[in-house]
Amino acid sequence: MTIKQFKDAPLAHYSYAIVSDGKMALVDPSRNPMQYYQYAEEQNAEIVAVFETHPHADFVSSHMQIHEETGATIYVSKLVGADYPHQSFDEGDEVKIGKASFSARNTPGHSPDSITVVAKEGEDTALFTGDTLFIGNVGRPDLREKAGNMKAKRVELAKDMYHTIKNKFTDLPDDAVVYPAHGAGSLCGKNMSDASSSTLGNERMGNWAFKEQTEEEFVEEILKDQPFIPSYFGFNVDINKTGPENVQRTKWANKLQLDVTSVEEGVLVVDVRDADDFKSGHLANSINIMARSESDKYETWLGAIVQPEEPFYLVLDSVDQLEELLERTAKIGYEKQIKAVVTLSQSVSKTMEKLDVEEFKNHQDEYTIVDIRNNSEVEEGKIFESAIAIPLNELRDRKDELPKDKPLVVHCAGGYRSAAGSSILDKEFKDAKIFDLSDAIKDFQ
Repeated sequence: MTIKQFKDAPLAHYSYAIVSDGKMALVDPSRNPMQYYQYAEEQNAEIVAVFETHPHADFVSSHMQIHEETGATIYVSKLVGADYPHQSFDEGDEVKIGKASFSARNTPGHSPDSITVVAKEGEDTALFTGDTLFIGNVGRPDLREKAGNMKAKRVELAKDMYHTIKNKFTDLPDDAVVYPAHGAGSLCGKNMSDASSSTLGNERMGNWAFKEQTEEEFVEEILKDQPFIPSYFGFNVDINKTGPENVQRTKWANKLQLDVTSVEEGVLVVDVRDADDFKSGHLANSINIMARSESDKYETWLGAIVQPEEPFYLVLDSVDQLEELLERTAKIGYEKQIKAVVTLSQSVSKTMEKLDVEEFKNHQDEYTIVDIRNNSEVEEGKIFESAIAIPLNELRDRKDELPKDKPLVVHCAGGYRSAAGSSILDKEFKDAKIFDLSDAIKDFQ
C-alpha cells in the first residue's frame, strides 16, 4: 500500500490517502476534497472509503462531500451517532480495500467515540490514530465538555485515555508506523513533536503516556496545562456529526462588495490585512486578524474571537486573495457567516495611533498594560508586572474589567495577537487611547 500524508499547516492537521491495487481510502480529510481527487487521478485510483477517527473539533471534514461525489463509504464508530450515511466501524470490524485490510480499535480518551484505524498489507502495519496518539503525546480529554450535543467529562475521558494507551496497542509491532491527525501547533493536544510520523516502538520508548504510572498520575499529567479551547470547537464537532455541506457551494455563495458605504453599521468586520495597513485606515467595527501567510494562524484566531453563527464582513487587501481567504474561512465552517467580502478601494476614516515606544519605556506607569497571552504563557512569567492579563480569546467578553483612565497598551509574545487584541479594544472603547506594542515587545523580554 502507498500512503500519502497531506498537511494543513495553519491548523497543524494531517490527513491521509492510502492506495492499494487501484483503490483509495482517505482518513480524516480536510474541508476541501480537491487535493485528494487530484491524487486519485495521479494514482489512477478509485476513492472507495473515508475513515473518520472521530468528529473533529478544530476543522470541518469533507467526508460527506466525498461520499456524495464519489460514492465512497464513510466508516465511523457507531458511538458517534452520525446523522449522515455511514457504515459503523468499531472493534472487530474489518474491511478490505485493494490488497490492504483496515480494522478498527475503539480508543476513547480524546473523545468517547475515537477509533484508531489499523491498516495492514503484507508485512507493513500503519496506525491512523486520529487525536488519540500523537507523536510525543496524546490527545487532550477536555474538549467534549463544551462540544455542543456530544458532551463528556474530562476526568472520565482522561481515565479512558489511560486504559487506551495501556491496553489497545499492546499486540501491535514496534515497526507499526504511527500517523496522527495533528502535529505541533494544534490545539487538540499539548507538547506535540514536530515530527509528522513515528513508529509505535519509538512512542513506547519516548512518549510519556506509555511510561509505567498509575491512573491517578496519568490523569494529573494529561489534564494540566492544556491550551485554551476556541469558541468554534463545539460548533465543528456538531457539523462533523451532522454531515458538512459541499464547500464549493457554500464558499462561493458569498458576494464581493466593492462599495464600502453598503457595509451595515454595527455588524462585525474582520480585516485580514497587515497590521500597519489596518492602523492606517479601516472600517468602523473592525477587528484585525491578519492572514498574510500560512504562518498566521488566521483560522484558529477567527474561531477563537468570532462566535459561531456571528455574522461578519471580511475585508481583504485585494480580490486576488478571495479564493484563499474563503477557503481558509471554510476550514472551520465560518464561510456562511460572511455577509460580504470587501476590498477597501475607497478611503476609510478609522485609524489607530502608533505607540511612541521610547515614551512608553520611560513612563510605563502612565499606561494600563494589557497582556493577552494565554494563561500558560503568563504563568511562566509576566513581562510587565503591572499588566492586567486577559487571554485574547476572552478579551471581547472581559473588556469591561479594564480601566479606561489611562491609555491602554496591548502586548502578546511576538506581535501577531496584539494586533487583534488592540483592534478589539479600539473597536469597543470609543473614548480611550489604545496602542499596540506589536513586535517592540522584544525590547522588554
